[in-house]
Amino acid sequence: MGDETVSFDLDFERPLARIEEQIHKLERRGDRLTPELRGELDRLKRELTDRTRRLYDNLTPWQRVLVARHTQRPYTGDYVKLMCTDFFELRGDRRYGDDRAIMGGMASVDGQTVMLIGHQKGRDLREREERNYGMPHPEGYRKALRLMRHAERMHMSVVTFIDTQGAYLGIEDEARGQSQAIAENLQVMSILRTPIVTVVIGEGGSGGALAIGVSDRILMQQHTYYTVAAPEAASNILWRDTHHAADAASAMKIGAPDLYERHLIDGIVPEPLGGAHRDHQAAADMLKAALVEQLAELRGLPVETLLERRYARWRSVGEFTGDLVPLSRHER
Repeated sequence: MGDETVSFDLDFERPLARIEEQIHKLERRGDRLTPELRGELDRLKRELTDRTRRLYDNLTPWQRVLVARHTQRPYTGDYVKLMCTDFFELRGDRRYGDDRAIMGGMASVDGQTVMLIGHQKGRDLREREERNYGMPHPEGYRKALRLMRHAERMHMSVVTFIDTQGAYLGIEDEARGQSQAIAENLQVMSILRTPIVTVVIGEGGSGGALAIGVSDRILMQQHTYYTVAAPEAASNILWRDTHHAADAASAMKIGAPDLYERHLIDGIVPEPLGGAHRDHQAAADMLKAALVEQLAELRGLPVETLLERRYARWRSVGEFTGDLVPLSRHER
C-alpha cells in the first residue's frame, strides 16, 4: 500500500479504515499468528487493495478535492528532495522581500538543469504560517518571474508546480500590487523564450495558480483539481452558503479527467494506489517520468515554433464549438 504511516482518515475512506484496523490488530500478534489467522490476514490485505482500487477509480469530484487537500500529500519541497539530485534555492524578488509561499531554484532532474518553481504550504503549524499556507504575496510572484527570466537567459527549461488555494487576499497585498504581479507573470510567461511545463500537484485555485501556469504543457496528477474558484466559493456565490460545495465541484468539472476531456490540460500523471499521500516516493517517480518525457519533446522544438504553439494553445482555451441556444424571455 505504500506509506504505512498514513491512515485512511478521510470520511469516505471509513470502510477502508475498518479493514486496515483489522489488519493492524492481526499484525501486532507477530509470530503468535496461527495458520488460520495468517490466511485471514492475507485475505484482508487483498480485500483492502481491491476496495481501495475500486474506490479511487470512482472518486466523486468532491472526494477528489478532499484527496488533493490531504495534509500528508507531497508538496513541492518533498518532490524536490525525491526527484532532484541537486537543488539550489533562490530567494527574494529584489524589490520587497522573500515570500516563502513560493519556492524555486535551479534543480537537476534526470541530468537536466531546470528552473523549478512551486507553491509550498508547509507541514507543521510553524511552517504553514511561515509559508502563508501556500497563498503567495505579490513578492512571491515577482520572485517566480525573476527566476523565470533568469532561466530564459541561461537557456534552462522552466518547471512549475501548482498547489494553492489562491493568491493571498490581504489589503496590504493589494497595496503592494498583487493584481499587477499576477498579470505581469501571465504576460511574460506567454512569450518566455524557453520551454515551460506545469504540473498541478494538489490544489489549483484561481489566479494564484494561473500566475505560474501559463506554459507549453499542463499536466495534472490524478487526484488533483484546477478551478477558477474553490467549490466552497462557487457554492457561496450560487446558493449563498457553502453547504453545496460538493454540488459545485461536480458542476464545474474541475478534476483531471474532466479537464483532459475538454483539452484544457495535456496529460494526467498517475498516482500510487490510494493517492500520492500514501507513497511519496512512488508519486515522485511517476511525476519525474512524466516531466522528463515532456521536457524532451519541448527541447527539440525551435523557440519560434514553441512560442507559436504556446500562443495558439492559449488562444484556443475556452473555445465554444456547440450550438448557441437562445434564452427565453423568462430565462433572460
